[in-house]
Amino acid sequence: MSFTAQDVAKLREMTAAGMMDCKKALTETQGNMEEAVNYLRQKGIATAAKKAGNIAAEGVIAAKVSADKKSAVIVEVNAQTDFVAKNEDFKAFVDKVTTIAIEKKTKDLESLLKADISGSSVQDAATQLTAKIGEKIDVRRVQFLETSGLAAIYVHPVGSKIGVVVTLSEADATKAADLAMHIAASSPAPEYINKEEIPAEAIAKEKEIEAGKDDLKGKPAEIVDKIVTGRVDKLLAAKVLTEQPFIKDPNQKVSQYLGSAKVESFVRFNLGEGIEKKQSNFADEVAAMMTA
Repeated sequence: MSFTAQDVAKLREMTAAGMMDCKKALTETQGNMEEAVNYLRQKGIATAAKKAGNIAAEGVIAAKVSADKKSAVIVEVNAQTDFVAKNEDFKAFVDKVTTIAIEKKTKDLESLLKADISGSSVQDAATQLTAKIGEKIDVRRVQFLETSGLAAIYVHPVGSKIGVVVTLSEADATKAADLAMHIAASSPAPEYINKEEIPAEAIAKEKEIEAGKDDLKGKPAEIVDKIVTGRVDKLLAAKVLTEQPFIKDPNQKVSQYLGSAKVESFVRFNLGEGIEKKQSNFADEVAAMMTA
């Protein structure tokens, strides 16, 4: 029995298995949809369908720098529990994905998910690993930076939950490494390289918030304006990388430490940021298992 592309798409929708796995299943079963579903279940691939709706907010941040130190990449790969993040298969998968990203200079998630990894796509490999491990595995995001100066990376060794890639205009390995560590450790995390990058809308919004605070009510307009401007300048400066106190020497700003070296770009990933984590307790989990 033959099958069509629509059949492959339908099987994928039914099982959440990868496109190539669905095609192979239909080939092996001569296009019989029911048998193809059973084939995928036997291979442990269709079990990933049950995990597709689960929230994956744990995992790791991984980063690599090219051999010539001219480019670097950072990737976030999620799992559902911190325990799986320590699994050897999971760690091997993350390492392969990050290596592919740096070798192919991957600048967007879609390209990374389509990239080949051991004969299948990264997306399909993640689905297969989901079936094998029993937790949803999700390659969530990737950023690639390139420079004519020097690129550096830093991933916090405890849990690999914070990672940074940064590029400098000068090939100073010590300054680049120190800067990457500073960005990872700084609080608040920097959002801008310098003051000139702060959007006018952001400044206007902060001024509006400050001007509406109770402690300024009843004060003359010119006094309010002066206080608001001072507060907003201080607030936004804390988010400007070059204006922050340098982590290794708080008596000088980052810009002073860097000297003639200029920050070209940086990316900071904090594991799971922006993901709404599911809250549950042990009793709820047991009840859910009993009704599954």
